[in-house]
Amino acid sequence: MRVSIAIPDSSLSEEPTPLDKSMKISQIARACSIFHVNEIYIYKESGTDRDRSLLRTILRYLETPQYLRRMLYPMSSDLQFAGSLSPLKIPSHVTTTDPKKIKAKDVRDGVVVYSRGSKFVNVGFEELLPYYGKDEEGKRIIVQFKEGYPKLTIKQIGKEEISTYWGYDVKEISNLANFLSTWGSPIILTSRKGKTIHKTQKYFDEISRENVLVVFGSPKKGVYEILGKNIGNTPRSQILNFFPEQATETVRLEEAILGTLAVLNTLTRN
Repeated sequence: MRVSIAIPDSSLSEEPTPLDKSMKISQIARACSIFHVNEIYIYKESGTDRDRSLLRTILRYLETPQYLRRMLYPMSSDLQFAGSLSPLKIPSHVTTTDPKKIKAKDVRDGVVVYSRGSKFVNVGFEELLPYYGKDEEGKRIIVQFKEGYPKLTIKQIGKEEISTYWGYDVKEISNLANFLSTWGSPIILTSRKGKTIHKTQKYFDEISRENVLVVFGSPKKGVYEILGKNIGNTPRSQILNFFPEQATETVRLEEAILGTLAVLNTLTRN
């Protein structure tokens, strides 16, 4: 199953300080990485421009391999606490830093750069690798080595060609209801008002091989309030409660994401 999630731009509204907001984003990024989330969609709800920028920037920063971050992310106030955040350590981050250990078919992220009038790819080694593709300077790409050290010849590939998990993409959408109407695959709307998951195993069996979108509400509004009358008009959607009989008054967003993805992972992987 391929999983994406949708979270509101107001996700950080109850966090009092930039450090608290950054830590919450880190927890979301970790949960998404643990459970192979492919896309994180940030939809407009009632968030501030500042929070939206922080959410988008830190999610993307944490997903970026460490050796590319200085090239792609100049110093900014959004990243003032980046050094305190937990690393993801997904497969794209734990590749070797020694070019002598590169073998044919190894995969690595890189950034297109210009040098001496030609295009190259910086993959974190001292040596730049020749690049003959169409992408422009500053573009992050994925390359596969056709030959290992010392030749290190490469070809550009897409994320879908990689057999292991290679991180999430972060995208922004302006209207959640419109976006859901065009999704086309199963949608799970998370809500304490929804059907409890204990009664839906057949549904999970049916969607186990599909592209599933899981939608979360905001700290102050659930999906019922956010979608309003549109909640019943979403094609192929189910409203589900992943925390039946919860003892706490509320389930925080970062907790909801981790818990929901853990349950979803268990119920759809046979």
